[in-house]
Amino acid sequence: MSAIFGLVLPFFGLIFIGFAAARLTRQPLEALGWMNTFIIYVALPALFVQLVSKTPVEKLTEFSFIFGSVFATYLMFALVFVVSALMTGGEIAQSTIRGLAAAYGNIGYMGPGIALLAFGEEAAVPVALIFSFENIMHFAIAPMMMALSGGEKRSPLRLALDVGRRIALHPFILATLVGVMMAFLHVQLPQAVDRLLETLARAAAPCALFAMGVTLALRPLKRIPDEMAALAAVKLILHPLTAWVVLSWIGNFDPVWVWSAVLLASLPTATNVFVIAQQYHVWVERASASVLVTTVLSVFSVTALLFLIKGGYLPPDLFP
Repeated sequence: MSAIFGLVLPFFGLIFIGFAAARLTRQPLEALGWMNTFIIYVALPALFVQLVSKTPVEKLTEFSFIFGSVFATYLMFALVFVVSALMTGGEIAQSTIRGLAAAYGNIGYMGPGIALLAFGEEAAVPVALIFSFENIMHFAIAPMMMALSGGEKRSPLRLALDVGRRIALHPFILATLVGVMMAFLHVQLPQAVDRLLETLARAAAPCALFAMGVTLALRPLKRIPDEMAALAAVKLILHPLTAWVVLSWIGNFDPVWVWSAVLLASLPTATNVFVIAQQYHVWVERASASVLVTTVLSVFSVTALLFLIKGGYLPPDLFP
């Protein structure tokens, strides 16, 4: 247990340090702008390029693995969306944000850091692939469902073009594509460039986790809605369990890949869900609550999951 504690302490400790720093210094949320720019456009893309480019080509074409991971996430969205729509008389916009809160995990900020700490550099490729393909799904679902609800004012053509642009130009997805191309072409970077990428990559996780702690501190929660318990259970327990079962059922994958996918599925609701809720003026306070509540609870749920995985209590394949 001490080994697991030593594994998660730096991870959640960085979030707590960011939270405490924000409370003590009282800087506005906008002060995070340049740090977020560094994380999203420089550090994490450098991490993905460096590690994906050094991966054997055959590992980059595990399409059944990608399908299983994305399918498990989509199941969570569909489940919560349908239940919410039935409870609200077919309210599409609110149900969409609820579904995203249950399915859209913090795989960009938290995923790379904790997966690399837990499973080493072998986890970088499944993390990058899951992030790229799941974000394609999330980027498409939100505007499409809002268009169906009448809350999206853009024309269908403009909507499709904007969704395509967001997918094609997202720095994480671009970085993954660059890394894949380098792996296929066997490109070897000059030593100086490789060291620069390595330096940037090492900064990615600490900066991202610190920024997340600051963001949580500067979004005060007035009350915890009753529905948060069920939503947190879906996100933190049912989602990773589903990913584990689906990947075990589909095929025999490297245990590191399976556990990376399960770990990413267990992460709390992404801050982007709150951003999407603000953009469409739907379920805003509850979206903020879902981010905060699931993040706090994930301290215990993710620690328990890592204890079970690292202790060998869970088989990586349920159907060998």
